[in-house]
Amino acid sequence: MKHFAVFLCLLIPAMAVNARAIQEDTKLTEEKARTSYAFGMIVGGELLETGLEIDYQAFSEGLKATMEQGETLLETEEAFEIVQNAFENAMARQTAEAKIKEEVFLELNAARSEIQVTESGLQYIVLEEGEGPKPSATDTVIVHYEGALIDGTVFDSSYSQEQPEEIPLYMVISGWAEGIQLMSVGSKYQIFIPSNLAYGERGAGQIIPPYSTLVFTIDLIGIVDTSEETEEEE
Repeated sequence: MKHFAVFLCLLIPAMAVNARAIQEDTKLTEEKARTSYAFGMIVGGELLETGLEIDYQAFSEGLKATMEQGETLLETEEAFEIVQNAFENAMARQTAEAKIKEEVFLELNAARSEIQVTESGLQYIVLEEGEGPKPSATDTVIVHYEGALIDGTVFDSSYSQEQPEEIPLYMVISGWAEGIQLMSVGSKYQIFIPSNLAYGERGAGQIIPPYSTLVFTIDLIGIVDTSEETEEEE
């Protein structure tokens, strides 16, 4: 549905802009064509992302009939319903494909000799093993990390900021908290978090798609000592 909403937000202004352009004789044909082409690119990109197949001639005829306020083959309400159903079906197909893709990835990844798998399904590689204490679920840790999708797309990184972060483990996704608790201070792990331990079938906004396994490289630098804060509060 997010693509449906974005598509309408793009298309309606496009129609309005082009309607004004048609009425203004001072508009140059070249400028009008350039603007129209740009809108076509943006709307086309949204449609491509959904996986919808478009009949360009029918699309153009519907667009032209609406722009010129001519007779349309469908009532507006019926058209909205058709478009909404098409987007919902396309998103359902994409979600099903993403689920299968994740299952295949996790199965192949687990077969690698260096991969260890926990009871929950979390997968990890020990890159460096530290000798410090291990954090508990209620601790706040000091870490350097990078989060990426399985295709290598990085969505978050403290390394790029050149500044480690303090993160309370009770505030993060369950897979991240579990992975950190496997580590001793001074360790560096690569952790593969299945979607059921992360953002599941919904994903997270436009950054993390549904059924995304998240790949984190994490340096556990330390555990925040809260004893002094507790004493001060007392």
